[in-house]
Amino acid sequence: MSRTFPTASITEKGEKLLRGGHVWVYADEITALSQTPPNGSLVDVLSAKGRYLGTGFYNANSKIRVRVVSKNANDRFDEAFWERKLRWAIDYRRAVMGEEDFRCCRLIFGEADAFPGFTVDRFDNILVTQVLSLGIEEIKDMLYATLVRLLREEFGQKIDALYERNDVAIRELEGMKQYTGFWAGEGLATDLDGKTTITENGIVYEVDYVNGQKTGFFLDQKYNRAAIRKIAKGRRVLDCFTHTGSFALNAAAAGAELVNAVDISADAIKLAIANSERNGLQNNMEFTCCDVFDLLTKLANANQRNYDFIILDPPAFTKSRDTLKNAIRGYKEINLKAMKLLPRGGYLATCSCSHFMTETYFKQMLHNAAADAGVGLRQIEARQQSPDHPILWNVPETDYLKFFIFQIV
Repeated sequence: MSRTFPTASITEKGEKLLRGGHVWVYADEITALSQTPPNGSLVDVLSAKGRYLGTGFYNANSKIRVRVVSKNANDRFDEAFWERKLRWAIDYRRAVMGEEDFRCCRLIFGEADAFPGFTVDRFDNILVTQVLSLGIEEIKDMLYATLVRLLREEFGQKIDALYERNDVAIRELEGMKQYTGFWAGEGLATDLDGKTTITENGIVYEVDYVNGQKTGFFLDQKYNRAAIRKIAKGRRVLDCFTHTGSFALNAAAAGAELVNAVDISADAIKLAIANSERNGLQNNMEFTCCDVFDLLTKLANANQRNYDFIILDPPAFTKSRDTLKNAIRGYKEINLKAMKLLPRGGYLATCSCSHFMTETYFKQMLHNAAADAGVGLRQIEARQQSPDHPILWNVPETDYLKFFIFQIV
């Protein structure tokens, strides 16, 4: 078909990245524009020799100047195109998650689904979205309406509301305002209290999708939480950075002798306590509101080995390469102290949710921590994010969660 979009010619380095599978073109990789495109509009990306490489959203406000959505020169970027892509994403989740887990999962995972900067989490009958790219912002109403219609009419799902969590600072770097609120689509409620309940691994949680972190609940650890159950039975468990208590609740449900759930946030602890009571698990659980670093230091200094299973699920210690060295020190500190606190034969579950903390860096940090602690690590499992957060090879930003379970030997 004849091409009508403005063109952006790029360097050989940029061409190599796109041909290798990446989907971003940075500002310093563009050598020429056929005309100045409106921000948020589509442009064709061309090699230095004029060969077509893909089509994507252009934004002069962003360091990521073009976010590619297709590398097929025959695609027409009409509503049918976007509907087809949404259907593919939904079909994929139904296949890899199964019908039960499909009710609470990430339906759209940005670049991994070729929807750059677009996140959609499903909490049963509630959809929670986040838009971080201007191109998606320009067509979001069409995407929302199509997504809700597909879920209802083609997949038989009950959808009551869609809530936008566009309250992140990165939107301003892309030339967009921050805001939150219910989207007023056909047959969707706009006056709910912002809370709902979900069931994951047989445990019921309250999700605050208006005030909670990110979209209200971290769905990516679903199967990692299930993985600690068989080890937790009969053990004394310390769950660090518990947030809503998800790992702690899985340990308690599995029959742990005692679970201490720790978080610095009083609101998080309050919600974790409520979730324990909601599931009738409060009798073998304790809740501590304090800084995890301080608690681990206190226990280590007192040589208190009260636990034989420690879970470390910290927030991302780094969101840029500039702070990676400090992040590595932070990860090493908590892992080193946890290893020292555990008896021989005890168990450690530890993870990082920062893609800048690559698996190579994370493994090296664990190796160094174990050496300093004078212990050995017997690996039981090495896991990643659940498959509703798919990893797109050659797009390292989609590969972010590292999760290991070890026995201390």
